Amino acid sequence: MIIEIDFNSDEALYLQLRNQIILGIATSRIREGDELPSVRQLAEDIGINMHTVNKAYTVLKQEGFVRVDRRRGAVIAIDTDRADTLEELRKELKVILAKGRCRNISRQEVHALIDEIYQDYGGIN
Repeated sequence: MIIEIDFNSDEALYLQLRNQIILGIATSRIREGDELPSVRQLAEDIGINMHTVNKAYTVLKQEGFVRVDRRRGAVIAIDTDRADTLEELRKELKVILAKGRCRNISRQEVHALIDEIYQDYGGIN
């Protein structure tokens, strides 16, 4: 698993790690049932604190992307509660779209961006 962390970014390291794992799932580089590296191993590989990795794994678990198995560790297990996911997306998109609107980004430009990003995840369904 390739994780790219930007140590110069203002974004917290645990959020960068969380986002990289979610992007890996979306692009099928990481699949349902795949085991994530142990907290210790991933921290060593990336060169970050174990507590940072643990926090990212905890957030992923809370968000329904990971379950923790005593024998296998952190395992990709997508919680497919569509209603909750749609409501969460609605809340996040409201802010993102408001930012775009404030900067005069058109509806067509937003739709083009969404299509482009979905294409990165294997096409539009």
